[in-house]
Amino acid sequence: MTTPETPAPGDRNGHEPHAAWPATGSWRAEDLDRLPGLPRRVELLDGAPSFPGPRSLFHTRALRRLETSLLGAVPAGWDVLRGMSVRLGPRDRPEVDVLVVRAEAAERPDVTFFTPEDVLLAVEVVSPDSRGRDRGVKPRKYAEAGIRHFWRVEREDDRVVAYVHAPDPATGSYVPTGVHHERLKVDVPFPVDIDLGAALRRR
Repeated sequence: MTTPETPAPGDRNGHEPHAAWPATGSWRAEDLDRLPGLPRRVELLDGAPSFPGPRSLFHTRALRRLETSLLGAVPAGWDVLRGMSVRLGPRDRPEVDVLVVRAEAAERPDVTFFTPEDVLLAVEVVSPDSRGRDRGVKPRKYAEAGIRHFWRVEREDDRVVAYVHAPDPATGSYVPTGVHHERLKVDVPFPVDIDLGAALRRR
């Protein structure tokens, strides 16, 4: 006898469950491509779906600045994309704010996710509703999956701060390699100079 699946509860952003949705905690990465009634933005962590809320003006401008600057600096053979998901495992498929991925992995227009092997750099811009995920669970999972570089960008007291991380060779966990205020200038994974403060003002 088959027991009907329990739908996931509605979330605080007003997304009500669909009758065909699995129980929270039992979602699979492939569900994000096949389940009906999903909102446009959804990510999966530990088998539980999360529906990010609307982006703030700061968040939107920060994404634009990061994407534009990285596109101007990325070496041949790599591409920069915004708001794509990465399949870290069977129950983990987070949406990443900005990604630097292998160009060959981004050739097909119907691609909906990448694998960790495709990713050179993952960048998260912290929002009030994503603070816990962006500071904790997501970078931990990115490191465990072998993503080589991770940046976290935050607004702190009307300043923009970027926290740069790379894996510790001994443990595989991310360790901080720099904290940058208003301007992010690095040589790794490739040379780039980003005016982070532009995210707080009009062009």
